[in-house]
Amino acid sequence: MKNYVRSVFDICDSYLRIARLVPSGGAGLVTSLIVLNLVLGLLPIVFILATSVMIGRVPAAVTGGVGSPEWRNLVASFMVAAAAFLVQQILAPVQESFGELLARRVDGRVYQRLIGASLSSTGIGPLEDQRLLNHLAQVLTSLDQGFRTAGLACAGLLALVARYTQLLAAAFVVGYVFAWPAALALLAVTMAFRRGNRGGLRTYGKLWSRNVPMRREGNYYRATAIQPAAGKEIRVFGLAGWLSDRYRRVRLAFLSEIWAERRRIYLKPYIVYTAFGFVVSGVTLALLARTAASGAITLTQLALGLQASLAALRLGESFPEADTQTQYGMFAYDGVQAFEHGVADFDEKTVQLEPQLDPKGRPSSEIRFEAVDFHYPGSARPVLDKLDLVLPAGRCTAVVGLNGAGKTTLVKLLGRLYEPTGGRILVDGQDIRSYGVDDWRRRIGVIFQDFNRYELTAADNIGFGAIELAGDRRKIRAAAGRAGILATLDRLPEGLDTPLARQYKGGAELSGGQWQRVAIARALFALENGASILVLDEPTAALDVRAEAAFFDKFVDVTRGATALLISHRFSSVRHADHIVVLADGHVIEQGSHDELLAADGRYAELFRLQAERFAEDEAESEAVDAADLQGDSEPAGEGSPGAEPAGEGSPGAEPAGEGSPGAAAEREPVR
Repeated sequence: MKNYVRSVFDICDSYLRIARLVPSGGAGLVTSLIVLNLVLGLLPIVFILATSVMIGRVPAAVTGGVGSPEWRNLVASFMVAAAAFLVQQILAPVQESFGELLARRVDGRVYQRLIGASLSSTGIGPLEDQRLLNHLAQVLTSLDQGFRTAGLACAGLLALVARYTQLLAAAFVVGYVFAWPAALALLAVTMAFRRGNRGGLRTYGKLWSRNVPMRREGNYYRATAIQPAAGKEIRVFGLAGWLSDRYRRVRLAFLSEIWAERRRIYLKPYIVYTAFGFVVSGVTLALLARTAASGAITLTQLALGLQASLAALRLGESFPEADTQTQYGMFAYDGVQAFEHGVADFDEKTVQLEPQLDPKGRPSSEIRFEAVDFHYPGSARPVLDKLDLVLPAGRCTAVVGLNGAGKTTLVKLLGRLYEPTGGRILVDGQDIRSYGVDDWRRRIGVIFQDFNRYELTAADNIGFGAIELAGDRRKIRAAAGRAGILATLDRLPEGLDTPLARQYKGGAELSGGQWQRVAIARALFALENGASILVLDEPTAALDVRAEAAFFDKFVDVTRGATALLISHRFSSVRHADHIVVLADGHVIEQGSHDELLAADGRYAELFRLQAERFAEDEAESEAVDAADLQGDSEPAGEGSPGAEPAGEGSPGAEPAGEGSPGAAAEREPVR
C-alpha cells in the first residue's frame, strides 16, 4: 500500500511539473485547449444520456406508432445523441491540431533553452564533461524521436482533462441513478487500472534514463553502419559482420535488463488489478441488474447505469494520447535543466578579477604561464604540472611534444576555454582574468586541430575569424591569399560564394589539406582585423611533409611581428620559429632556438633526427606536391593552373554537387 501511495504521489508530482511548463504555450491556446477537452469529456456522457432516454422511450413509441408524440420524443432523443456524436467527431481533430500547435510552441522554447545553454557557456567544459554529455544525449534522443518531447507532454496533460472529465461524469451518473457506493467502487477500479498502466510505465521509463551510456554506444554502432562517412572502410576492411554483431550484442545487453524488469513491473500487478476489477465490476453490474429486475429503477435508469459503468471501466485502459507523452516527454526537459545547471556550475569557476581591464594593445611584452597546473574535471591526472612558460610578444614561439604532452590544453587555457586549477597566466604582468573573457578572445585568432568545417560559403568560413567584418570581401580575399587557398576558391562554381558542402545546390567539397588552408585563412583574417595573437594547433596535420615544411616557412614570414604560437608534434617543421619549447608530461623540458636545441643534444635533437630520417624516406617516395599548396597564389587561376582544377568530369579537386556529378559520392583527395 505504501508503494502504491508513493507511486500515485510521484505521478501527480510529474503532472504538476508538466503543468508549470504549459503556460509557455500561450494563454489563449492553453485556454482553448482546456475548453475543448472539457467539452470532449462531456460529449460522451451527453451521448449516453440521450441514448439511454431513447431506449427508455422505445416501448411507448412502439405502442403509439409512427407520428405519435411518443415517436417524436424518441426521434428527438435520437437527434440529441446523433448531434453529440457528430460534434465529438468534429472537435476531436480540432483538439488534436491545437495540441500539436501547443507541443511545437513548447518544444521551440525548450530548443531555445538548450541552444542558449550550449552557447552561453563561457568555456567548453560542459561540452566535454561526460555526465553533461549523457544529459545532452538524452535530450537529443528524446527530441529526435518526436513523441518524447516536453511539448507533447504538455499537450498530453491537457488531453487528460477530457478523460478524467468523462470519468467523473460517468461516476456521477452511476451514483445518481443507482448508488453512490457503486460509483465510488467503479472509480476505485478504474484508478487502480490507471495506476497499473501509468505507474508501470513510469517505473519502466526509469530504466531508459538509467542506461544512457549503453544506449549511446548502441546508437553509435547503428549510426556508423548507416552513414556514408564510414561506408568505404567498412567495406574495404570487411567490418560489416563485426559491426552488426557488436550492435546486436550491445542492444541485447540493454534490452535483456529491460525485458526482465518489465515482467516484474507488469505481470504480477496486472493479475492483482484484473482480479480486483473483475470482482468489483461484476458485483456492481449484478446488483444493477437485480435492482432493475425488481422494478426499483426504470429502463432508462438501467441503460444509464450500464452505459456509464462500462464507460468508466473502459477509462482504466492506457491513454495513447497522453500516457507515453507525459512519462517520457519530460526526459528531454529534465536533460535541458540538468545541462543548464551543469553549464552554470562550470561558469561559476570562471573568475573575473576587478577592476576589469581593456586588453587592447596587449601583449606588448610577453605572455607568461606561471606555475600553471591543470587537470580536466572528473580526472585527477595532471595535464600541466607547475608549467612555467614565456611567449615573447611579437615573436613566433613553437611548442612541440609528443601526443598527450599538454600542447592543446595550453591553447585552451590561453583562450580561457578552461581555467587553470593552479597558478596563473599573466599578460604583460597582468593576470589574464582581469580582462573580460569576450574582450580577450577578440585578441586571439586560433585554429584548433579539430577546426570547424562550416557548411556555408567559403567567404563565411573565412569571415568568421572576425564576424563584425565578415562582409569585407577584400580583406577575406587577402587572408585567403596569404593562406595559399585563394586560387583554389576562385575556381569553385561560385567562387567565394560557393557553399562548401556537396549537399547544397552549387556546393563543392574540398580536400582535407584545402580545408585546413581555409581554417588558416580564418585565423589570418582575425589577425588582420584586431587580433594580436595567432594560435595554430597542429595547423598542417592534413598536409604531407613537404607541403607542411613549405607552409611553416611561409607562415613565419606572413606573421612576422605578430605574437604567434605554433603547436606541433613534428619537430622538423618548426625549425624557423623564433623560439621553440619542448613539452613533456605537462612541463617544459627544453627551450631555445632550433640551433641551440640541436647543440644541446637533448630530447629535441633526438626526436628531430628520428623524425627527419622518417620524413626523408617519405619524401623520396612521394609524388610532386600541388604547386598551389606550395606557392599559394603565385600563379593566376586559369586553364593549366597546377592548383585545384575547376569542378567537372574527371576533376581531382573539389566538385560541385549536382545531379550526375561523377564524383558526387566520393571524397576529394588533395591534388598531386
